[in-house]
Amino acid sequence: MSMRMRFAVASAVVTAVVGTLVVAGVYLTVRHSLQYRSGLITPRYITVQKQWGIGRGDMYYEVARERVMQVRAVYERDTLANVRTIGALAVLAAAGLAFGAGRRAAGWVLRPLSDVTETTRRVAQNHDLTERIAYDGPHDELKELTDSYDTMLGRLARSFDGQRRFVANASHELRTPLTINRTLVDVAVRRPDATDDVKRLGESLLLVNARHERLIDGLLALAEGEQAVLDRRPFDLMDVAEHVLDLAADEAAEREVTIHRLLDTGPTTGEAVLVERLVQNLVENAIRHNHPKGEVWVTTRQRAERVELVVANTGLQVPPYEIETIFEPFRRLHGDRLRSDRGSGLGLSIVRVITEAHGGTVVARPREEGGLTITVELPAAVP
Repeated sequence: MSMRMRFAVASAVVTAVVGTLVVAGVYLTVRHSLQYRSGLITPRYITVQKQWGIGRGDMYYEVARERVMQVRAVYERDTLANVRTIGALAVLAAAGLAFGAGRRAAGWVLRPLSDVTETTRRVAQNHDLTERIAYDGPHDELKELTDSYDTMLGRLARSFDGQRRFVANASHELRTPLTINRTLVDVAVRRPDATDDVKRLGESLLLVNARHERLIDGLLALAEGEQAVLDRRPFDLMDVAEHVLDLAADEAAEREVTIHRLLDTGPTTGEAVLVERLVQNLVENAIRHNHPKGEVWVTTRQRAERVELVVANTGLQVPPYEIETIFEPFRRLHGDRLRSDRGSGLGLSIVRVITEAHGGTVVARPREEGGLTITVELPAAVP
C-alpha cells in the first residue's frame, strides 16, 4: 500500500481499537448499574395505595416480586443490546471517518515530500545536477532528508565535472604519443634508404598503432558515454545521420556496399557529438560486417514521443543467442574474433552507453536473410 493508504488504515485501526475499548467500558458500566440489588428490588414490604401493606411471604408480594424481576431482566437485556448495537455502529462510523480524515491529512503531511519527489524526477529525467530541492520548511526529518539529497547532488556534480576533465586530459595524453609514433614510423618508412624489411616492419607498426588509436578512442568514448548528459541541446537526428553517411561513403564504395537513406526529421535533445559517434559506430559496423555487393539501410523517423534510428545490413547469419553479447565490451561475433581490421569490439558497447545516457533504448534483431537490424530510440524534443 502507498504511504497515504497506510496512514489512513492506521488511523482507522487506531480509532476502531480506541472506540471498541470505550464501548466495552460503557457496556460494563451499564451492566454493573443494572445488576440486581436486593434492597432496591425486593424490600421487606410494600404499601399498595397507602391502605394496606404486603410483606415477604405473602402471595401478592411474591407475584409482584416475580413481575418486577421479569421486567428488570427484559430491561437489562434490551439496554445492553442497545449499548452493543449502537456502540458497534458508532465505532464503525468513527473508523470510516478516521480513514477519510487520515487520508486527507496524509496528503497534507506528505505534500512537501511530493515536491521533493517531483524535483528528484525532474533531475533524473533532465540529468541536470545543478538543480537543488532547496526545501525551506521547519527543521524536521524532511528538512534533513532534502538537505542530504542536495549535498549528494552537489557531490555528484563535482564528481562528473572531475571525470569530464579527466577524460579530456587522458584523451590528450594518450593520443599524443601514438601520434608521435605514427609520425616517426611514417618518416622512417618513407626514407629513400629504407630497406624492404624496414618498410614491412613500419607497415606492421603502423597497423598496430592504428589499432591502438581506435582502441583508445573507443575507451574514451565509452567513458564519456557512461556519464550522464548534463548539457542537453536540441538537434535533428536526420542531420547527424546525413553527416555520418557522407563521411562513410568512401569506405562503403571501397567495400562495394550500397547505402540506402530513408531519412525523416527526428528532433531530439542531448549532446550531438556523442550521438554522432553512436550513428558512426552503427554505420561502420553495418559496412564492415557485410559482404561485397552488400546493402545497408539507414532510417530516421519520429514516432509519438520518441525518435528512431534504424540501421540494417546484409551479412552473415547472426545466432539469436549472440544478440545480447554483442553489446558487451570486446565482444565480437563468432566469425570476427580474429579480424582486427573490423574494430576493437567496443562499437556497440559505446552505442549502448550513449543511448542510455540520453534516456533511450537500443535493440538488435537478426535478419532472416543475414545481418542485423539495430533500432535506437531516443526521447523526442519537447516543442
